[in-house]
Amino acid sequence: MTDISTDGVGRVVLASNNPGKLKEFASLFAPRGVTLVPQGELGVPEAPEPHVTFVENALAKARHASQLTGLPALADDSGLCVAALGGKPGVLSARYAQSEGEGARDDAANNALLVRRLQGVADRRAWYVALLVMVRSADDPQPLIAEGVWQGEIVDAPRGAQGFGYDPHFFLPALGRTAAELEPAEKNRHSHRGLALAELLARWPRR
Repeated sequence: MTDISTDGVGRVVLASNNPGKLKEFASLFAPRGVTLVPQGELGVPEAPEPHVTFVENALAKARHASQLTGLPALADDSGLCVAALGGKPGVLSARYAQSEGEGARDDAANNALLVRRLQGVADRRAWYVALLVMVRSADDPQPLIAEGVWQGEIVDAPRGAQGFGYDPHFFLPALGRTAAELEPAEKNRHSHRGLALAELLARWPRR
């Protein structure tokens, strides 16, 4: 089995077609000499995500992409959890409005619904979760699993033009800015994906 950590080619299929995720992951993986190839470029359709936990969905996506390409695969399942909403939108973050029958599957509809659901609510605690899974093959018995959690608060008025998803409404008290007001390099240092990736790379296999 090819050792990803020493593979001269360093090609890993990213089990996502989300351009925002690809941009973030590509910059984070570049120093390791790893080239991420989005699954769409290899003709891989999106995998079903029927599970209620981030880890189950990420593992299903990684195995699916690896099975269809023969390459190591990286998948993440990530989302926003809001305390006052019982952890929602959670694994349904990307399709929150659609899943609630409140709009299309896009950032604008998701953010609008989130703000409506929190009207009059004092507790604005929220956290981004990123669950990363790396498989060396579709039947890898020891997938690498790493989790990052980024704490913040939800604000009603969007701020900033960086990032994607809920970033304009995800306020970081320690930084005094929303995630969408951070430059990409700074966001990568603090974000749930950056934290999860640091954990993943720290445990990168040498077997």
